[in-house]
Amino acid sequence: MKRMMTAIGALLLAGSAAAQEGDALLDMGWDEIVETARGGEVNIFMWGGADNINAYVSDYIGGILEEEYDITLNRVPLSDTAEAVNIVLGEVEAGAAEGAVDMIWINGENFRTMKQGDLVWCGYVDKLPNAALVNFDNPAIANDFGTPVEGCEVPWSRVQFAFAHDSARTPAPPRSIPELIDWIEANPGRFTYPAPPDFTGAAFVRHVFTHVAGGADALVGPFDQETFDTVAGETWEILNDLEPHLWREGRTYPTSITQLQQMFANREVDLFFTYDPAEIGTAVVNGIFPETMQSYGLSDGTLANTNYMAIPVNAANKAAAMVTQNLLLSGEAQLEKAQPEIWGAATVIEPDRASGEVQAGFAALERHPSVVSIEELGQAALPELTPDWTSAIEDGWIENVGN
Repeated sequence: MKRMMTAIGALLLAGSAAAQEGDALLDMGWDEIVETARGGEVNIFMWGGADNINAYVSDYIGGILEEEYDITLNRVPLSDTAEAVNIVLGEVEAGAAEGAVDMIWINGENFRTMKQGDLVWCGYVDKLPNAALVNFDNPAIANDFGTPVEGCEVPWSRVQFAFAHDSARTPAPPRSIPELIDWIEANPGRFTYPAPPDFTGAAFVRHVFTHVAGGADALVGPFDQETFDTVAGETWEILNDLEPHLWREGRTYPTSITQLQQMFANREVDLFFTYDPAEIGTAVVNGIFPETMQSYGLSDGTLANTNYMAIPVNAANKAAAMVTQNLLLSGEAQLEKAQPEIWGAATVIEPDRASGEVQAGFAALERHPSVVSIEELGQAALPELTPDWTSAIEDGWIENVGN
């Protein structure tokens, strides 16, 4: 009991110190916040699997922070966002008032975990001048996998799941989940997917789950155990039946989307997929994929979501994190990120709220020919499920298919 009371006391002490620092920043004007941040550093924890994204953050964003604000950006690569969440949780439970994590690239279940556990700092977003460029009334931005954002994170990019093929070797790829199931059986060994909990592999499983459910409408809203049990049984049966037709007869799965990309480049499989179709164009530009590569959506829809940047409640450099988030939301930074040769990511701002120069830049953007248009994908966008659904589907796959 004494040890428990000591832990609780440390937690309350850390929370109190973090709250006082946050309250002080919320009482400042923006110029004062910038001066508080000047000369400091910001530690950004983020998925590190894409060289172009890493370069954008470290070189472009980091360069501006250093030149204009004398802020040093430290990018900490992750293979799984939950790693950063666990660091914050451990620090807060240990009573650490100044944690190692200043920002996390995050969404979905990880955000819900932080928000429900009071691990994320909230209420500061309105302080960011460039927040005015974002339409926070848009449900796709106001809700993160069904969890209300409520000023606890800042949107960064929008993405939608897409498939891809080399039109020179697979001229007629499957265009729906039923067609894909038939195609896998007719082309043994030429398809696989990363094993959940890999983010993209788990998203593929959710597409099959949604197909079995009869569409996303059957799964939107709070988790329902009866519906899950009904849909899950048929989903696991389909995926288990497909295993003998997968790469290496389903005896093993790729562990990451990066591995699947390399497998496609090596012609070990004939179909690729990603939650960010801009990556297809980047891979072509970098010579990883051939120029005959083409991404596409499905007639029965693909999942779409927004990803965010969050500041932990015990972040040691909250002011620097705010300056960084404001920079990420600037019209110039969003336009740079949208360039096909940089990233090609869909913007979260409303371009018509930005400067005339930024508006002209967005109007002049040329989509890489290998990348399916946002407009085409958007005609069949599926809403992401709430974390209760996604975690149950992921755990169910691991127990009933992966094992």
